[in-house]
Amino acid sequence: MANVIIISAPSGAGKTSLVKDLLTKVDNIQVSISHTTRSPRPGEVDGKDYYFVDSVKFNEKDAHGEFLESADVFGNQYGTSMPKVQNLLDKGIDVILEIDWQGAEQVMKKISTKSIFIVPPSIKSLEERLNSRAQDSKDVIKKRMKQAKSEISHYENYDYLIVNDDFDQASLELQSIIHSLRLETTIQREQQKNILNELIG
Repeated sequence: MANVIIISAPSGAGKTSLVKDLLTKVDNIQVSISHTTRSPRPGEVDGKDYYFVDSVKFNEKDAHGEFLESADVFGNQYGTSMPKVQNLLDKGIDVILEIDWQGAEQVMKKISTKSIFIVPPSIKSLEERLNSRAQDSKDVIKKRMKQAKSEISHYENYDYLIVNDDFDQASLELQSIIHSLRLETTIQREQQKNILNELIG
């Protein structure tokens, strides 16, 4: 028995870095690869970064109810494939969904999940991080800042909250959550079946 773990955060909170770090330190866990209709960026690999499909194929999958959640972002479609997620779960692998609060809301209505929200230590810190990335114009950063406040307001819908002030501390907290989920009785009942049967008699 494995977990579906939703991880959300406003842009610039450090979610991507924390998840990458988690994957190097915790076994038997993978990030779900989304389907998208956008073109691959330089260096991106189909089946590794995304499943790149055209809009006809995407809409076909959507019509068949294959997506746990889907969204239109700046004219491109993104979706999380239920068959792909189920395939990992069947192998006993915990699956991470890196999605926003709206996607999380869709998934939570369909399947059992655990959810984690990551926030920066302050608005000033978030703005500094967005500026230091040097990826966006001032106008885009302004929009991201406004969007961040709206996104953060949904933190109460999540099971866990991590403040990413010190990266190493936040990383340890994220690992601790994953380990604690694996120790839940419903999970352990299956994994430790032989031991429990012997102990109970």
